Amino acid sequence: DDGPRAGTTGRLLDGLRERGASATFFLVGSQISGNEKLVRRMRDEGHQIGNHSWDHKELKDVPAAVLGGEIDSTDETLRTVCGDGDYWIRPPYGLLDKGGRGSVSTPLIHWSVDPEDWKLRNAKKVSAHVLKNVRPGDIILLHDTYATSVDAAFEIIDALEEQGYEFVTVKELLTLYGVVPQEGKFYTSAR
Repeated sequence: DDGPRAGTTGRLLDGLRERGASATFFLVGSQISGNEKLVRRMRDEGHQIGNHSWDHKELKDVPAAVLGGEIDSTDETLRTVCGDGDYWIRPPYGLLDKGGRGSVSTPLIHWSVDPEDWKLRNAKKVSAHVLKNVRPGDIILLHDTYATSVDAAFEIIDALEEQGYEFVTVKELLTLYGVVPQEGKFYTSAR
């Protein structure tokens, strides 16, 4: 979540490529400008790109025009940079009221493991939390805007791949579990 950011997102992409791991990046639209090359690299390297609103504003109980502006502006920017696609949505803070859910045309992605990396900013503590709590089919929430989260991601991937886990995009995860995603519905894991 929350990227792209030049210094950290590029390093994360390097490490994912080295490990043969895929990820889903929920991008903040206002941060794409100046980072278009990174976003195209995400696409070209097989990662899923999603919409995380224009400026990370809480979207629960906002007027339809505000919700539409936050989502549509980011979609438009993503289409300009990457072309047409189905840019799934993760609302900031995971919050979207019933009316908002009814107005979106993609699946909504939540998470099942949240180590609160944004608060801890400690790679060892973040990776320990994930490794203690993760189960097959989980969606792990990390923020590629923090160097400590990037370090934690590498520790997590290395440890879990040794246990037989495979890192795939959210879309691939749901497909592997036979889940047919529906627009306006939240998914917290493949289970």
